Amino acid sequence: MEHHNKIIVAAFSAFMALGSLTAAEARQFRSADVQPPDYPTVKAVQYMSDELSKATEGKYTIKVFPNSQLGSEKDTIEQVKLGALDFIRVNAGTLNTICPAMMVPVLPFMFHDKAQMREVLDGPIGDKILADCDAHGLVGLAFYDSGSRSFYTTKPVRKMEDLKGMKIRVQQSDVWVAMMKALGANATPMPTGEVYTGLKTGLIDGAENNWPSYYNFHHYELAKFYTLTEHSMSPDVLLMSKTVYDGFTPEEQVLVRKLAKQSVTYMRQLWDAMETTSQEKVKQAGVEAITIDKAPFETAMKPIYDQFVSDPALKDMITQIKAMK
Repeated sequence: MEHHNKIIVAAFSAFMALGSLTAAEARQFRSADVQPPDYPTVKAVQYMSDELSKATEGKYTIKVFPNSQLGSEKDTIEQVKLGALDFIRVNAGTLNTICPAMMVPVLPFMFHDKAQMREVLDGPIGDKILADCDAHGLVGLAFYDSGSRSFYTTKPVRKMEDLKGMKIRVQQSDVWVAMMKALGANATPMPTGEVYTGLKTGLIDGAENNWPSYYNFHHYELAKFYTLTEHSMSPDVLLMSKTVYDGFTPEEQVLVRKLAKQSVTYMRQLWDAMETTSQEKVKQAGVEAITIDKAPFETAMKPIYDQFVSDPALKDMITQIKAMK
């Protein structure tokens, strides 16, 4: 009986050794996202994982942790810098204090429209902005869309003057507070979760966000006017820990970069569909979409650019982007 047990133990040990050998070869990376499981950025990283698994014959996969399971965007950036977390998806706005060039796509009225934004971020300028994170323990892999943000209010905004004195909710960011001041509105920073009640009680007169958020958070029920300023197209960014990336072979590094870029196309298809659906639903609910002349708004941004960008190289980059049509 004892001999029999020894055989079982030996067989089990051999099996465990084999298991750990396979585990050492295979690796599941972890990626963090604050968005829900069905959100385009979460699905895009899952798509990238599938492609990575195919290309490496199952050696590498990525498990996405949605819904802030691993912490806020700020917390998870720190984890990635330390190499405690492999990948992360955050908005560029959370990175501009770490990678200075990230301030450029975050600035209000930086892009004429969605097509120009995509062209810039997919090209050499986008690559240069991503590369700015290398020195800070982060490898910028790709830009995802985060939609264009516009104002929605309880009374119509048809021209810049209509914003005067209005209390508008903004993200807790210096750039947004400065932008509101430049437009004559009163910036009211508050978390997203408090906006609905703020609109209901009259604490705020409006907020600003993209179509899907406006719809999903039910803000359209209280703020019936959506003014198409499209003042921000601040993108989302997919990053990888430099510590982890440096452990890859050159071929693996090329592969990860290629697949990250491929996932952008997939993400944008999902994003565009979600944007269209949200827009249709809020319009059916009686929302008025207001088209405006953006020129006065853009002109009012000059002091913001001067305040937040002092580096001559970044000023050049802004000039190049503005010159593109």
